[in-house]
Amino acid sequence: MNLELSMQFENLTALYHFLDEQVTQDVSGDELFAGSYLRGFISLASSEYGDESQVLTQVLALNISEKLQVARTELTPQDRQIVQDYWQQLETAFTA
Repeated sequence: MNLELSMQFENLTALYHFLDEQVTQDVSGDELFAGSYLRGFISLASSEYGDESQVLTQVLALNISEKLQVARTELTPQDRQIVQDYWQQLETAFTA
């Protein structure tokens, strides 16, 4: 997976838009799977910190990472690796 994440997202809404727009883009099935799986965890974690206008913080990224770790047995080893690789790239956008 090669996400173009040199861009920064203004807030959570912009990140959601990026993830949602992947359906209309030329991305792999793995990217669609990982993006939608992660969107659920991002939504869950972000609900603890504010609304969709919140900026992407390191604290939020850590919370998402912790939730992913707890849920790691939900996925096959191959799917877990796909999600982990995608998250590692996406996590770089959480800079505040």
